[in-house]
Amino acid sequence: MGKVLIVDDDNDLRAVVGDVLKEEGFEVSEAKDGVTALGAIKKNMPDAVLLDLKMPGLDGIEVMQEIRKIDSRIPVIIMTAHGDIPTAVAAIQKGAYDFTIKPPDFDKLIIALKRAVERRKLEIEVKRFSNALDLSLEQMFGSSPAIKKLVDQITQVAGTNLSVIIQGETGTGKTFIANAIHSVSTRARKAFVRVDMGLIPDTLFESELFGYRKGAFTGADRHKAGYFENANSGTIFIDEIENIPLHIQGKLLSVLDEKRIYPLGSTTPVSIDVRVVAATNKDIRQCVMAKNFREDLYYRLGEFVIKVPPLRERSEDIPFFVNKFILDAGTELNRQIREITGDALTLLVNHTWPGNVRELKNVVRKAVLMSAGDVIDKHVVGPLLTEFEVEEKTSSLSIKDAVRDVEKRKIKEALRRTNGNKTRSAELLCISYKNLLDKIKIYGLE
Repeated sequence: MGKVLIVDDDNDLRAVVGDVLKEEGFEVSEAKDGVTALGAIKKNMPDAVLLDLKMPGLDGIEVMQEIRKIDSRIPVIIMTAHGDIPTAVAAIQKGAYDFTIKPPDFDKLIIALKRAVERRKLEIEVKRFSNALDLSLEQMFGSSPAIKKLVDQITQVAGTNLSVIIQGETGTGKTFIANAIHSVSTRARKAFVRVDMGLIPDTLFESELFGYRKGAFTGADRHKAGYFENANSGTIFIDEIENIPLHIQGKLLSVLDEKRIYPLGSTTPVSIDVRVVAATNKDIRQCVMAKNFREDLYYRLGEFVIKVPPLRERSEDIPFFVNKFILDAGTELNRQIREITGDALTLLVNHTWPGNVRELKNVVRKAVLMSAGDVIDKHVVGPLLTEFEVEEKTSSLSIKDAVRDVEKRKIKEALRRTNGNKTRSAELLCISYKNLLDKIKIYGLE
């Protein structure tokens, strides 16, 4: 159950409390005064301290302050007489976990100690994950100044309960970041539920998110929990939030504000406690300006916004990724690649990488597979990038033409994703329905 140090100058009280705690499975040690307690803590760190408020020499408040200097995460439960309750409350304001009246109510004391020990162990685990986070993120994203700033943002927000929007292009690792935030949060032991809004049919948004009850509609022959209920006490990761229809946005806002859901077919609310991390490859503020995304929902979801820089803005990370992917692909494909030539690496560094790290990984895997010897040279890499190089050389330098080309591709992609549904496509593109119809006609996409 954890290690508990009992600090009290009353030998009989220490013995009685110690016996009860041992029966509950705690490992118990004792100290008769503050100086002895501090020495014991330095030698064998406890998971919780049960500390008398009034003792000769150092009193409980002074001992607690010294304990916090040793390790601020050790939970301290103050023991006090009835007349000293205001002092005990003051101790909590200074950092004590809880207090109990002498003689203690053992049922309540054991519950408090179990919770304190559990929190202590969770904080140690979170700290361990946090220490590993820098390394894992560096292995995933690189070590450029832009990534170091990203890591700082992740570590800042992970320990809070703020809702987060992760904004970045396709292939920049938004899902990995969401997982990292969850893994170093106090919800790390609970569920991490991902929902991709781009894959849910229009008619199923509400039932998939909030669940339904038996008989709610034709074919509902059983109760089904939605994504929010499955994520209760944990984290829900809502990917592609730009795909949320306006009528669902209002219901989602109510759920986040009221912390309860109404499954389809039920008038009884279900209380939920979830942390929301959302992701998008668009600037949601533009969708807000186009009236395709609710402003109040944007501010509710975006209590903290993380912008993931694209690979082209941190080309200094490309050599790191290239060598990492060569090793990974060599193991996967059973190919022994010794090195990549400088000319080949230059081609990769100078490429714009619209698909970001995911695209780079794909190109390197192909290069490893296609290399005849143990060296990757520009003759292997060049053809893999030819499609993009030809497009750059033959395309107009006009900014207006470039904008038209991008706009046309985006509209085609939106129509493809929605199976030709123009209303949904307009929402995805953050433009009006009429504007979309005009552009479809202009670009001959009918």
